[in-house]
Amino acid sequence: MQPLLWDRRPEALRAPALVCAFRGWNDAGDAASTALTFVGGALNAERFATIDPEEFYDFQATRPQIRLTDGRTRRIDWPAVELYEVRVPRAPRDLVLLAGTEPSMRWRTFVRVIVDLAEALGVQMVVTLGSLLADVPHSRPIAVSALASDPSLVERLGLSNSSYEGPTGIVGVLHGACQEAGIPSASLWAAVPHYISAVPNPKAALALVRKLEGLVGVAVDATALETAAADYDTQVNRAVQSDPEIQAFVERLEQAASEAEESGQDLGQLPSGDTLAREFQRFLRQRGND
Repeated sequence: MQPLLWDRRPEALRAPALVCAFRGWNDAGDAASTALTFVGGALNAERFATIDPEEFYDFQATRPQIRLTDGRTRRIDWPAVELYEVRVPRAPRDLVLLAGTEPSMRWRTFVRVIVDLAEALGVQMVVTLGSLLADVPHSRPIAVSALASDPSLVERLGLSNSSYEGPTGIVGVLHGACQEAGIPSASLWAAVPHYISAVPNPKAALALVRKLEGLVGVAVDATALETAAADYDTQVNRAVQSDPEIQAFVERLEQAASEAEESGQDLGQLPSGDTLAREFQRFLRQRGND
């Protein structure tokens, strides 16, 4: 059976950009997956295909979920990857959205399915959304890095060349496959404060949405996400202010961030503060929605 399962085939997409986000290693604070889901909801995305999970997931690591429909009928939801089309008549292009969990195996086959789909739909650019843990204070604006390996894309959109070396996830493998296929691709990464990584970060998701808008030329009404980001800031500030030890740690991060901005140093060189991070995450979980 072919991994790509069509509900229907979209027709006459205009200069589409394929935007991808994967839950898991590439999705600190759920920022990337939240951003993609929000864009899809705001622009009335419609699903047109899925990628069957059988070949690509270890179901002991990414388990299917059982849920009840009508309170009695049991249904199993498998960890599939879903594809949506977004028609944006007033924008210069339409979008194709890909949402799912990072696969467990056969990554080369998996990205080949995506690249083949992109070629079949006439995709002109692939954009991946990601978020990573960083030694940055929550009180600062979320930094989003826009990277690309394609020289024409770097020059045309003013992106930065990707110079990363080291372990990668499915996002890095997908970009390698796009490069081999001659499809321009870019990667957006939001820096998420590591000491609050256990809770979803709508502030980082909003930063990714805003950066994506400028990259693909599609505007989104993000009022609801702006409200969620403001509520998030309020909750985190309240939690920080109630714990002198955490407050002192955040103040050190803020001071280090200011010094780094002045001197051009990399914030990643700061101490990690893992012990304080664990305590702060426990504190937020105990607070719940207060």
